[in-house]
Amino acid sequence: MRRPQLDIQLKTPEQIEKMRAAGLVVAEALRRMREAVAPGVSTADLDVIAEATIREAGAIPSFKGYHGFPASICSSVNEQIVHAIPSPGQVLAEGDLISIDCGAVLDGWHGDAAITVGVGEVDPALLRMAEVAEDAMWAGIATAARGAASGKGRLTDISHAVENAVRRAGRYGIVDGYGGHGIGTEMHQDPHVLNHGRPGKGPRLVPGLALAIEPMITMGSPRTEELADGWTVVTRDGSRAVHVEHTMALLPDGVWVLTAHDGGRARLGDLVTARQPSTSPAS
Repeated sequence: MRRPQLDIQLKTPEQIEKMRAAGLVVAEALRRMREAVAPGVSTADLDVIAEATIREAGAIPSFKGYHGFPASICSSVNEQIVHAIPSPGQVLAEGDLISIDCGAVLDGWHGDAAITVGVGEVDPALLRMAEVAEDAMWAGIATAARGAASGKGRLTDISHAVENAVRRAGRYGIVDGYGGHGIGTEMHQDPHVLNHGRPGKGPRLVPGLALAIEPMITMGSPRTEELADGWTVVTRDGSRAVHVEHTMALLPDGVWVLTAHDGGRARLGDLVTARQPSTSPAS
């Protein structure tokens, strides 16, 4: 079933269960890469881990071949914000900050998530920025859950919640032009989800809606530029950046964070659907 205005694909609970399976593949790939991040590891090494994990699960990397993208992850280091291509020549060093974006498709359904990880000993201010982005992402997801439950929620309520969380935390740049998106039988679907904006606008937040929520913030200016490779987006002023993301879906009795091992329970509590067990295997 699709909403005509923006061609928004609404999922049945059974279809969301399938998306959960894809989401868990992504969660496991990110878990393994997080453990592997260390000085001396190349971004190509991380890409190998991701592809192996995804294919072992019987899934396919969503990113590889997408509009010609050559890898299974985006591995954005320091001033790189998003879409950086893994390379044997990009070797992580002490103090680096890496954002790893990963997607998988399983039985025709997509999962998409990103983490930011410090390499060795990292400036606490940079780790704090990553924490701010995480908190903002969860604020957006919680707002979506409450808006769907009330029947009054609108898409830009999520954007407003993300922006408010970042603004309250300090002087960070909120990257414009890049943000979250609908997700389902394609990796990118309507609607686009900005990380800033006024509340109360856009499509209603209703059960069946699945979105990837992904704040991207910087230590300096939010202005960006794309490198000559046609993919890598960097901060124009060279400041460090972070990117985090989860895929979430709204159900009649709550939200399900499909790419979180615990479905979002630790951060969202009773906002999480009963379809997600109250406990899950340790990750």
